[in-house]
Amino acid sequence: MEDAARTNVPRGEFDFECVPETDRSFETALAKARDGERLTVADGVELMTTGTDREGIDLARKERVLEAADRRRAEVVGDEVTFVANLNNNVTTACNTGCLFCNFKNTAQNFEADSEADHGGFTKTPAESREVVESALETGIYEVTSVSGLHPGLALDDEHLEILDASDRGDLNYKPPAAYETDPGTYVEQMEAMNVGDVHLHSMTPEEAYHARRGTDWSYEEVYGRLKEAGLDSVPGTAAEILVDEVRGVICPGKIGSDEWVEAMEAAAAVGLDTTATIMYGHVENEAHRVMHLKRIRDLQDRTDNITEFVPLSFVHPNTPLAERGMVESGATTHEDELMIAVSRLFLDNIENIQSSWVKYGDEQGLKMLSCGANDFMGTILSEEITKRAGGTFGEFRSFETYVEMITAIGRTPVERSTDYRQTREIDPADPPFGPELGPAADGTPLVPESERSAAAETVADD
Repeated sequence: MEDAARTNVPRGEFDFECVPETDRSFETALAKARDGERLTVADGVELMTTGTDREGIDLARKERVLEAADRRRAEVVGDEVTFVANLNNNVTTACNTGCLFCNFKNTAQNFEADSEADHGGFTKTPAESREVVESALETGIYEVTSVSGLHPGLALDDEHLEILDASDRGDLNYKPPAAYETDPGTYVEQMEAMNVGDVHLHSMTPEEAYHARRGTDWSYEEVYGRLKEAGLDSVPGTAAEILVDEVRGVICPGKIGSDEWVEAMEAAAAVGLDTTATIMYGHVENEAHRVMHLKRIRDLQDRTDNITEFVPLSFVHPNTPLAERGMVESGATTHEDELMIAVSRLFLDNIENIQSSWVKYGDEQGLKMLSCGANDFMGTILSEEITKRAGGTFGEFRSFETYVEMITAIGRTPVERSTDYRQTREIDPADPPFGPELGPAADGTPLVPESERSAAAETVADD
């Protein structure tokens, strides 16, 4: 087998109906991709596996897929590499959903006022969230991303709290906020608190929207409409994991199904909110599941045309229940990571922006992904808790100076962007210092001074 190697990772013994078998050939699929034809699921599987006619990833074939994806990237978006000045403000780690891939949450019972458990988690009040955002705005950031656990005391608004308090149902994952040491407020109160200084608020995943309508007959349009009025600007397409229910039944049986995830995303679009889309891969799923997921995202974009970016998220496994229970031994290989980016670029012909996550891949591999089909390099973050808790080690912040240095080093053009990509600013590497200019409080001043970057780097290393 020419340049072939056993470079993919067995995904465990699961009796899945969906398996990576097709009646297509790798060469046919690659020819279609090069010609810009819309790919079928079978085509995608051939490219993702580098051919189902042989075992393992064929490295020579893999390079041909990467080359095709890089050419497509250049045709669609050129040589610009975009990034955003953003902050993560996650409200709470309290959650009872029990996803096996997650080590971000803490059992919500531990947060109750009479609990003596030492859980290491947190819940922020709306006032504390506002303080975090106001402080960050002074540095020049203009996007706040907020994705949190499903705290039982969190409701959409005061009306929702009244409905939950009056309900005698025992299946609503609800306890009054007064039962907890810290009252998280309502989702609307949290949105209003973070909606300061014309910041772009990127929050409320489909799973959180489901939590915000439990026990009611409200539609997702009603929920997202109220959140939009409170300041929500766009919706993160996380909680998608793999949009194939036989996989969700293994890794997150307590979460909404794939159809309901799509329904919520369509509702966000219907009320005028932009969305993103993600995939979390490299756990128990196989290549066919990955491509079926891409098909659901592409179909959704055909209907809504509001997905601004697609974000492949490589599963970080060390501290997760999947690893602790022996259900996985590792995450995706580097070869799988590169093929995931490349096939996403080739398959998603209606989404311009494919993101490379330096939080998941690290700097060196994150940069490599920019020659595999990706064109966006995330954001400054300033705080990142979810991946770190799962065992990620690639840090929690990124300065504009570092972005410019890394992007120019690979011969590409650094470009600051808004969350929705509608505003962009090319950065001249010969004109330091480098800082954001697109936000309401951004004046080009570096986000994080050199002294603070050094101290933060030491803190991350010590952790």
